Amino acid sequence: MSISAAIIAARSGLQVVSQKAEVVANNVANASTPGYVRRSLVIGELVKGEQTTGVTSYGVARAPDEAIKAQRRELTSDVAQATVLASTWQSISKRVGDTASGSGLFSTFAKFEAALSAAITSPESSATASSLLNAAKSVAQELNSLSAYAAQARGEADSEILQGVKTVNQALEQIRDLNKRISAIDTYSAQAASLMDERQRVLDTIAEHLPIQTVQREGGTIDVLTTQGVYLINGSTLRQIEFTPAASFASTQTLAGGQLSGISIDGINLTPGSSSFGAVSGGLFGALFTLRDQDMPAFMAQLDMVANDIITRLSDDAIDPTKTPGEQGLFVDPAGAGTLGLASRISVNAAVDPAQGGEIWRLRDGLGATISGPPGNSATLSAMFNAFTQIKSLNSNGFQGAFSASDLAAQLSSVVGQKRVFQDSVLASTQAQHLSLVEAEQALTGVDVDLEMETLMLIEQAYAANARVIQVARDMLDILMEL
Repeated sequence: MSISAAIIAARSGLQVVSQKAEVVANNVANASTPGYVRRSLVIGELVKGEQTTGVTSYGVARAPDEAIKAQRRELTSDVAQATVLASTWQSISKRVGDTASGSGLFSTFAKFEAALSAAITSPESSATASSLLNAAKSVAQELNSLSAYAAQARGEADSEILQGVKTVNQALEQIRDLNKRISAIDTYSAQAASLMDERQRVLDTIAEHLPIQTVQREGGTIDVLTTQGVYLINGSTLRQIEFTPAASFASTQTLAGGQLSGISIDGINLTPGSSSFGAVSGGLFGALFTLRDQDMPAFMAQLDMVANDIITRLSDDAIDPTKTPGEQGLFVDPAGAGTLGLASRISVNAAVDPAQGGEIWRLRDGLGATISGPPGNSATLSAMFNAFTQIKSLNSNGFQGAFSASDLAAQLSSVVGQKRVFQDSVLASTQAQHLSLVEAEQALTGVDVDLEMETLMLIEQAYAANARVIQVARDMLDILMEL
């Protein structure tokens, strides 16, 4: 190799080494930047003719691992789904309660039974009668409140679906724009690497709402599909999700009945739980549709069943001979509209409630009594207690067995608690898997500052070596000039 060739080779080495130093410095600076993928300089021999004349760089490459990234993104959808379901059932379980001494439905039934027992012992006491009336009102109000809570949860899920659709559609537009920008520049440029990082962050936003997959295309662009194979972005074609929010929300509104909307793309049904091949199976959409169309309606049906049970028990004509046969007893459905939505309507019979023009002594003397009877008469109260505590067989809405009215409330609490425990376990499992993949992905694509420092030391040595070559070549030229 001639002296001039050595100088040219060393000069190219200095240029490449300085570029490496810049890449390493950028890696270290972004070590804690979310979504940043480690960069490396792509280098190769600089060949002219058949001779190697130095080194050259071809650009900057990211260090992604598409396989593990796809798995991590799928678990991102699972964690988002599990988080929403676990949070909702934790709230419901807290509202229903799980002990007789706490708060919630279970407690109100236990307190009503205790108040009824106390009234039997002291039928002449106005204080015990007031306690019984208040306990009855608490039962009705708690059923009303829980039913309203479940209906509100359905409405909120519907609103969140709409917001999620807007978020996904906006993200898809961003990805289409990023695809265009990436395809217009060198895919090995630092700018392209930054745009790809940004695109990855947008993809993660979509993955929180529904499971997706990507397909690499020429020029660094990608197609985006659901895991079921429905294209969201295909080349330059963007297909957006369609959804119509409900204007109002009642317990009678259902997806099957056509009052509620699903999600679709160009006529392809993506609604979770549907029979369509494109039905989404995870993410926030999976959780929200499950709550709106399955979990909350089932919970409301269970509340309606509890309400119907207590109304039916205490409406038995044998309890109160003063009551018109066939009419409802202590608890009533003012609308008389059947069991659907009954928990939201149940109330205490106005005949015993002074606030509604009734007389509290009718708790003791009968709903149809026109005058106050003997203060020591506890026959009606005892019959009411016997009906409330009577064991009845039931096999409906997920309940199977024999229960008293309080047992049935306790069973509802147990069912809700089991649902909460199940969702908590699913969340813990998916979070653990997700964390494991996040750490694995970080190990492959993230920045290890210690390793970057080691690389920087090697760069320093290479820079010094190339500079030394140029220094030696200059000294040799000086000697030749002196000859």
